[in-house]
Amino acid sequence: MDLRRLRYFIAVAEELHFGRAAARLRIAQPPLSQQIRLLEQEIGVTLFNRSTRRVELTAAGRALLAEGRSVFEHAERAVRMAQRASRGEVGHLAIGFVPAADLDLLPRVLRAWAEHFPHVEIELHAMLSGPQIEALRDGRVQVGFVRLPVDHGGLAVEVIQREPLVVALPETHRLARRTRVRLTDLQHDGMILFPRHMAPSYHDLLVSVCRRAGFTPRVLHETESMQTNIGLVAAGLGVSLHAASIRTLQRAGVVYRRLAPPVYTELAVAYARHETSPIVEAFVRVVRETAGRRRARPAPARPATVP
Repeated sequence: MDLRRLRYFIAVAEELHFGRAAARLRIAQPPLSQQIRLLEQEIGVTLFNRSTRRVELTAAGRALLAEGRSVFEHAERAVRMAQRASRGEVGHLAIGFVPAADLDLLPRVLRAWAEHFPHVEIELHAMLSGPQIEALRDGRVQVGFVRLPVDHGGLAVEVIQREPLVVALPETHRLARRTRVRLTDLQHDGMILFPRHMAPSYHDLLVSVCRRAGFTPRVLHETESMQTNIGLVAAGLGVSLHAASIRTLQRAGVVYRRLAPPVYTELAVAYARHETSPIVEAFVRVVRETAGRRRARPAPARPATVP
């Protein structure tokens, strides 16, 4: 069916007057009457009872009016949906994130995202940086929150948060009463780290930080879970190094102390370098805006900064 003729029919059916319908459509009355006759011939029914005094819808005309309005409502809805999709307002987004991200930044980002894009379905995957990079490359996730450094060939990586490292100590530790702890003071303590095969770059970085301080860390335990890591510290089974946002994870028996001199680590958002999805573009924009509202103060010097 010619949708133009259907639109003409709806105008006549609503006005029940060919002259008023023609004025509404901004066309002459004779071409309008001709198009209605052609429509009736096309579908094989009479749509109007015409007389010199009035125009009335037939039963077929009343049925077509209801369905015709529905056709245009669906068409308008389809157009609006396409426009919203082009702005990243509808669809699906899979997000990967390192455990530290959900302590502070990720919840704030998701809250801001939900306020502006409530119709995008979010799928969350907690994973360390190494598996995240692979997931980004093979398309299992579209955006990732990773701890630097990472091997990010083929990906765009933007630093969004820079924060100091802290050491998690058992509250009975000999250094627990200090406000700052030197790395060299930890050289005889056993360390609890993430396993190297899950986050090789970050693992190596923490080891190298200790080595620059003059010692090789003695790794007693490796765990993929941040909660397990802190639980082992609470049990007095070692100490561990974390980004300062770990302090939101309070655990009885654990204290957090900054390092002196400070050592900094960076959290980044990562996505495919040539990503064209409007949803990804919109999400990264929300990440930038949210992170910018609470950006950490820059350190006066960066001699021991984690890249």
